[in-house]
Formats: sequence, structure tokens, C-alpha cells
Amino acid sequence: MRSTTPRASFSSPCSARNWRSPSPPTAAPAACGSGPALAVVPAPRTERPIRIGYARTSTARQELASQLEALHRAECHMVFKERISTRIKVRPELEKALALAHQFKEAAPDRPVIFTVHELKRLAGNAAELMSLSAELQAGGIQLELLTGPLTGIYDPNGMGAMFFAVLAVAGQTERTYIREKTLEGQVIAAAKGNHGGRPKAIDDDMLTFAVALKNKCVPVPEIAKKLTIKEGKNAGKSQSIASL
Repeated sequence: MRSTTPRASFSSPCSARNWRSPSPPTAAPAACGSGPALAVVPAPRTERPIRIGYARTSTARQELASQLEALHRAECHMVFKERISTRIKVRPELEKALALAHQFKEAAPDRPVIFTVHELKRLAGNAAELMSLSAELQAGGIQLELLTGPLTGIYDPNGMGAMFFAVLAVAGQTERTYIREKTLEGQVIAAAKGNHGGRPKAIDDDMLTFAVALKNKCVPVPEIAKKLTIKEGKNAGKSQSIASL
């Protein structure tokens, strides 16, 4: 007799009709070669250089505007300016500019610090000063930038830059010697034509002899000055000043 026990029935998404045998995990393709994975090296960070500008003229009549405009176009962080001759050994604004450049370099040794000038003659008046300045820049690792002239560019005081500074010093001294020689030649030519440069003498030999004679007679200096008349120049016809005596 056939059993009449009812069979259990259920519906499930995992029923035989829908169930599939799980596939074995797929292995990742083997990399060519063996060894640890290479680390990604970030690109080196490039820092903008720090530029310290310096502008100078010898006299109040010379203009600074063109130098200042060029320095601002070069994106200088700070610009120092002064009206002073290179014959004056102590130039306060130049010293301030160099001091600030050294401070920046000490604070950020890996960041380029550039000392920027419009042209070389704004820095020094002779070879000795230029060599002293180059030694200071070299010791501090500070670069020099010239904005105009045949040597326009940025120069590192180390390596080939040291040679460049030496060449600049010789060239600067040679140029000044040439200018001095041409000036002396011009004075010699002018003197040969009877044109002697400089201010005319306030007291000639005759006036000096007369003044000494009056002095020997105990005539007061103010009285002597009144008796001496200027012969040439814009003050011709006036009495001599006491300072001239």
C-alpha cells in the first residue's frame, strides 16, 4: 500500500532550481616579476624664489622710477631704494636689503633667495667693493640677478657663479679705468685750447700779494676783503668774502 504521508513543500530563492554551486574565488593575475610593490614618489615641490630688490642713484637729479618699475616687474617681495654715491662706503638701504636676504635664507635654507638689481653699477663703485659683496652673497648662498645689460640673468655665487663674480669685478674696474683715462684725455685737450676746467680762482697772485701787504700792516681781515674785488664769474665786481682769505 502506497504511503500517503504528505511531502513538505516550500519556496525559496535557494531552491534547487535557482541554487548554483559557488564558484571558487578567481585568483588575481600574477604580476610580471616578483618583489614588493613600488611606492609612488610625489613630485618635488617647487618653491617660488624670494627676490629682494635694490635701487640706487648717485644724485637727487637722477630718477629712480625706471629701476623701481623693473624691480616690481621682476616680482620682488621687497624693494630698498636710496640716493647715495658709491663713493660713500656705508649705504644704509643696501645693508638693510642684504640683511633681509640673509634672514630669508636662514629661515628657509632650501628656498632660493635672489638679490635683484637693475644693473651691476648700482651695487659697487670699484672692484674691491664688488668682490666683498660677492663674498658675502656666496657665504649666504644668495643668488644675484641683473635685469639689464649684456650680462642679464641670475647667477649663483657657488661654482661657476664665483668665477662670474670675479670676471664682473675685473670688468667693472676696467670700465672705470677707461672712463677715467678718457676724462683725463679730454681735460688735456681742453687745457691745450686754453679751457681749464673748474671754478675760476677767487684770488689771483696780485690780489694775494696786496692782501699779504695789508695784513703785515695790521689791517683787519674784514677790511682787506672789502678792498679786494672779484674779477671773473657771476660775482664779478663784488668784494671778496672773508672765507676766501
